[in-house]
Amino acid sequence: MFLKRVAATPGGRAFASPAPGDAGAPLWLTWSQVAARAKAIAAGLYELGVRPEDRVAILAGTRLEWVLADLGVMCAGAATTTVYPTTEPADAAFIVGDSGSKVLIAENPDQAAKVKGATLPDLAAIIVIDGEPGAADVPTLTLAELERRGDDLLARQPDLIERIVEGIGPDHLATLIYTSGTTGRPKGVELLHAGWVWQGAKQSDLGLLLPDDLQYLWLPLSHSFGKTLLCGVIYVGMPTYVDGRVDKIIDNLGTVRPTVMAAAPRVFEKVYNVVVTTAKAGGGAKWKIFTWALRVGKQVAALRQAGRSVPTGLAVRYAIADKLVFAKLRAKMGGRMRGLVSGSAPLAREIAEFFYAAGMPILEGYGLTETFAGSFVNRPEKVRVGTVGQPLGDDLEVRLDTDGEILLRGVPVMRGYHNLPAETAAAFTPDGFFRTGDIGEIDVDGYLRITDRKKDLIKTSGGKYVAPSHVEGLFKSICPYTSQAIVVGQARNYCTMLVTLDPEAIAGWAAGGPLEGRPYAEIVSSKEVRELVDGYVRQLNERLNRWETIKRFVILHRDLSIEDGELTPSMKVKRRVVEQKFADDIDQMYAGAVAQLS
Repeated sequence: MFLKRVAATPGGRAFASPAPGDAGAPLWLTWSQVAARAKAIAAGLYELGVRPEDRVAILAGTRLEWVLADLGVMCAGAATTTVYPTTEPADAAFIVGDSGSKVLIAENPDQAAKVKGATLPDLAAIIVIDGEPGAADVPTLTLAELERRGDDLLARQPDLIERIVEGIGPDHLATLIYTSGTTGRPKGVELLHAGWVWQGAKQSDLGLLLPDDLQYLWLPLSHSFGKTLLCGVIYVGMPTYVDGRVDKIIDNLGTVRPTVMAAAPRVFEKVYNVVVTTAKAGGGAKWKIFTWALRVGKQVAALRQAGRSVPTGLAVRYAIADKLVFAKLRAKMGGRMRGLVSGSAPLAREIAEFFYAAGMPILEGYGLTETFAGSFVNRPEKVRVGTVGQPLGDDLEVRLDTDGEILLRGVPVMRGYHNLPAETAAAFTPDGFFRTGDIGEIDVDGYLRITDRKKDLIKTSGGKYVAPSHVEGLFKSICPYTSQAIVVGQARNYCTMLVTLDPEAIAGWAAGGPLEGRPYAEIVSSKEVRELVDGYVRQLNERLNRWETIKRFVILHRDLSIEDGELTPSMKVKRRVVEQKFADDIDQMYAGAVAQLS
């Protein structure tokens, strides 16, 4: 697929990276330039002894070199083992060792040091992207040196890569991604070439990605969501700006001016929070204009989703709302955004409706690492808010088990878990359907709505089931200061909630008052913030069934983070970890130490 793309558009723009020091325009490589570097890396790996389906681990953040390294591994006929850059040394060494990786490509000496001293009998070499190789237990060289060695070998054997690629089959191992580990030890998911090519072709067939689009790719490439987007990019030949620095996204949107961007819901939540809190801080008139515009936008969005025409009077009001509010938001996001894609976790309906009203519909999708990330997605011009869309391809078989669990069978489903035959067998039904672990409903048009994660469903001591993600998503859309919300209630007689607030949003709220400039922990522990959140929880409870209502809540003294092990790199909450870390706060809510809502 990659070599065909290079042959079709050798001079077309392929991938860009930030200019050094962010000074100037992004630096672009053509497809032929990408191919030259990828082939050099592949030949360099071949010289190190890497052969078909051998594993090569990449331990680095999202950057151009990650893409080049991955394509190099593919061209060598090998398989990429992905390792998140935030992975702790013990887990990094486990993944490299369990996968049997022969080579590790690390972002810098610090990342390479994560495997130092570990017993890794299969590891033969370490490649460092940035910096000088330090002392290691195996031979270490820079990526530049690897490419030079590869170029030398290609000068002697110019058709080496084509001969290797000719021997790669659809059922050969392409990628080994270890599950993010919300529970238990990570398992290596075996993903084959056929599934990735399927993903690329289907994204093209549905018009999700177009050759004249420009994508902003910041997602972790160690995650299947980012990898599947790369496959779409290659199949379509779409220019893509690659920059994994999350703190630079908003600033860079105006410079890069992308037409397509995929993200986890947390990014869309932060944009929503900033817009809403800024409008509120603007005072009476500004807030009234904003709420009026949003109301008008939602009316138009509902009609368009239903396939109905917009009456003239409403169209005029929407044009005014667009000029006063929505156009400004689109301009902040580069002014050319054609499509936003959300995955990895549930997106709150109200937030999806907000972006749709603003003229930037979010195409929410669904999939797992085990299903190459993309199983369902909303189509452009056919968005149905509140669902994750229809199957990505007609040849993906879908059925619901008796308890509502979503079952999938087809090409875009993993081969199995690496070296774990029992776990692999348990993951499939006797007739070969993969058990996703998610509960859903499918409407007459084939749109899927995820109701919750099977293992996350809460059963209160009264025997009532509560879907925590529904309650949490609803609260995030009601309270614009929220960062995370975690509902607790398993085997308890009522539900409670742990809440963290967005540091920037709550600091903005505190501006101009007695809490201005105070540390985050001091702001969120204040009586004023307690009362603020209390009001939003009461609004939440008005929209819930009696057994779902939140009786008590605690505002945590800090936000959750990947570094502290409470979030996966794809920004999903590790519920067990959070409940263990904040067990004392939870116990207090059930012991009556925190004032109960009436």
